[in-house]
Parts: sequence; C-alpha cells; structure tokens
Amino acid sequence: MRLVLDTHVVVSAMLWGGRPRLLLDAARARRVRLFTSTLLLAELEETLRYPKFRPKIDAARVPVEQLAALYAGLTTVVRPAPIEPVILADPDDDAVLACALAARARWIVSGDSHLLHLGAWRGIGVLSVTKALAGLAEPPGQGRGLP
Repeated sequence: MRLVLDTHVVVSAMLWGGRPRLLLDAARARRVRLFTSTLLLAELEETLRYPKFRPKIDAARVPVEQLAALYAGLTTVVRPAPIEPVILADPDDDAVLACALAARARWIVSGDSHLLHLGAWRGIGVLSVTKALAGLAEPPGQGRGLP
C-alpha cells in the first residue's frame, strides 16, 4: 500500500513514537511503501529545527540532518508536478497533495484539519493516523477497507 505521511505525522513518529511510529514500523517491515518529495523532506528538516523540538532532538543525540536522512531512507522520493491550488487556507498543504498524486498513493495520513477536511482528493483517501492503522490491520480480502 502506498502512503504519504504529512510532516507533522513524521515528526510525531520520530520524536514521540506512539501510534504514528507504527506507520514507520510498517514501512520498515515492507507492509507499506512511503513516498515523499524533496519539498516535503526540506519541510521535515526545517520543522525538526523548531526551538520547541530542541529538547527532544538533544535527548535523542541524533542530528536533525541524520533524522531527516533516516526518514528519507524509508521512502521513495517522487517529483510532483504542480497542481492547481486546493487548500487556500494553507497552501503548503498542497505539496502533500501533489506528492500523493505523483506517488499514486492510496492514502495521505495526516493530523492536519485542512487535509482531513477533504476526506479524499482525486481518489486518494485522507486519513488520521488512527484510521490508517485500522485500515492496515484489516486482513487482506476482508471487506473493502478504508478509502
């Protein structure tokens, strides 16, 4: 299954673990394929540099560049084509949509209300971490699963 994780899901997974980390674990176990773009990787590195994350980064003793590289190693980087603006309230979210379109992703996994409000876009489901994990847990061939 092809997924695009928004930056905040990745940050949560890397710094706090919990349910978001299960998505990274699924990628490591090759149960899902994660996709990203150079723009989303740059956003990840920039976000990890926010002062509010400094204590977690320092405690991990892993440089921001290495954290971003570790995530990049779990993903396939795609080159999205420009798309028409979709999320006018937060145009940066359009980068996630463009990446998912280029990746032919089944789902975008996000906690962002602008993205979640879409529900789906061009046949790509937009799900919370909880709903994505529930969909991944469903045995193959059992029902139709989540969008």
